[in-house]
Amino acid sequence: MRKRFSSSISAAVLVVLAACGQSDPGAGSTSTPPSVASFPVTVEAPGGPLTIEEQPAAIVSLSPTATEMLFAIGAGEQVEAVDDQSDFPQGVPTTDLSGFEPNIEAIVSYGPDLVVLANDIGGVVKGLDKLGVPVLVQPAAATIDDTYAQIEQLGVVTGHSDEAIAAVAGMRSEVEQIVASAPDGAGTTVYHELDDTYYSVTSDTFIGQVYAMFGVENIADEAKGAGSGYPQLSSEYIVDRDPSLIVLADGQCCGQSAVTVSERPGWGDLTAVTLGSVIEVNDDVASRWGPRVVDLMRAVAEGLQEAGTP
Repeated sequence: MRKRFSSSISAAVLVVLAACGQSDPGAGSTSTPPSVASFPVTVEAPGGPLTIEEQPAAIVSLSPTATEMLFAIGAGEQVEAVDDQSDFPQGVPTTDLSGFEPNIEAIVSYGPDLVVLANDIGGVVKGLDKLGVPVLVQPAAATIDDTYAQIEQLGVVTGHSDEAIAAVAGMRSEVEQIVASAPDGAGTTVYHELDDTYYSVTSDTFIGQVYAMFGVENIADEAKGAGSGYPQLSSEYIVDRDPSLIVLADGQCCGQSAVTVSERPGWGDLTAVTLGSVIEVNDDVASRWGPRVVDLMRAVAEGLQEAGTP
């Protein structure tokens, strides 16, 4: 059975549909980071304060986003193993570990002195805690500020505060430049496609917040099921809303492209199609809230340029 859409978004949808509690967007934020290699350190995590006694030498990441963050701040050499969905940057130590079905015995076989994950599934945090393995949970970010906070937090617990602060500063600068130089999104409507069964995102999600930064109106916000953050739209609904920008995040999972969209019944005359403002983004880039969000924003800015071209 093929993967319907990116695992990171898939997990978020499952959490929403299961009516699990939403994590505090501020969870994972920290105060001013201590100096590099200043241990022990204590950070605030969803389960309460987490203290790391010594700089970790063997990190296991069960979150593709955390994996990207760790390598972006220079902690890659400390990463012993990553989950089966972590595939960036190239050469990460991917294993058959799962963040969706974590196996405590398999995790500890890598001798971790820090485990990072996005969700506490199956009591994995409690189980690892009993074995004396510290676990940092970094849930899906709700805003880009949450992303910055998580990167800086990883800097603290890995002994790479300076690199993390620099990475965040670079991201902030790029984001500000992209938004400032992008066409005004007022009057532009967007449809973000997660898979070819028309699952989408609302402005209440991390991806939706990205569009909001450009002032774009999201057609999914008033759809049935919008309260979940990830409503499944219908072809008729999308055609009726006639978006002027379509962003496809299902090229890898579902083989969708500007060509396949134009061939859908009734879609050929959509404003986005006629303007050529149907853009394709890497599924993972569009679903992970890490450093590559800058790439997503750059793609959206380019799409807005096309959407504003008569």
